[in-house]
Amino acid sequence: MATKLRGSVTAADAGAPATLAAGTGTAGTGTAGTGTAGPVATVRGLSRVFGTRPVLDGLDLDIAPGEFVAMIGRSGSGKSTLLRALAGLDREVTGDVSVNGATAVAFQEPRLVPWKRVDANTRLGLRAGDPSAVAAAALAEVGLSDRARAWPLTLSGGEAQRASLARALVREPRLLLLDEPFSALDALTTIAMHDLVLRLWAQHRPAVLLVTHDVDEALALADRVLVLTEGRIGYSCRIDAPRPRDRDHPDLITLRADLLAELGVTLEGRA
Repeated sequence: MATKLRGSVTAADAGAPATLAAGTGTAGTGTAGTGTAGPVATVRGLSRVFGTRPVLDGLDLDIAPGEFVAMIGRSGSGKSTLLRALAGLDREVTGDVSVNGATAVAFQEPRLVPWKRVDANTRLGLRAGDPSAVAAAALAEVGLSDRARAWPLTLSGGEAQRASLARALVREPRLLLLDEPFSALDALTTIAMHDLVLRLWAQHRPAVLLVTHDVDEALALADRVLVLTEGRIGYSCRIDAPRPRDRDHPDLITLRADLLAELGVTLEGRA
């Protein structure tokens, strides 16, 4: 059953809003053509105004089951606003948003509850027959079994983000929303987190929307990259290269230059 939210936004799940885990070449909807199954998420005419400044302006988007989508754009372009609308966290948007299934969010900051141990954070709000066992399995998946009884403040940055991912994935979401979850990590930890996210995605197959400022990150992870411009999707490209991807692959080099150009960045030697 779909629950009606303010601004004609709907969230079609088991009855609850998003679970907080804390923390081609054409304009248009960017609809994925992946078989006959309907999209996990559908956005039509989504708009959001802050004061007198429009941030989203009639945005349309479909995300297919199991699709990994990355969204890039300049700061303030509305990327996180769209993510919050899909999560049901912004009731001031107008337009239509439908999410077919459970949704979970991991933010830039892990947003772990400091007075609960890691295992308790992972099962926070979880409705399951044996939440402790389910949480333990999720922590094992992200390599944190030995840190299950640790306090959040004793975790490294990478460990805290892994705990955040475990808390998101433990609910088996159909739509996983990632809001720049790797931006505060060092380069080596980020590479390890990319590998972890791809492994977990391949195993659980949620649809994923990753918001990022990092073009290389988008190219490494996503099936499709969207550029948000002036409140709408101004550019969409699909990436068919097999994973793991070599960033020096000629096709990816070309896509990188195209995406940077869409962001207003011109590479030296490129007209």
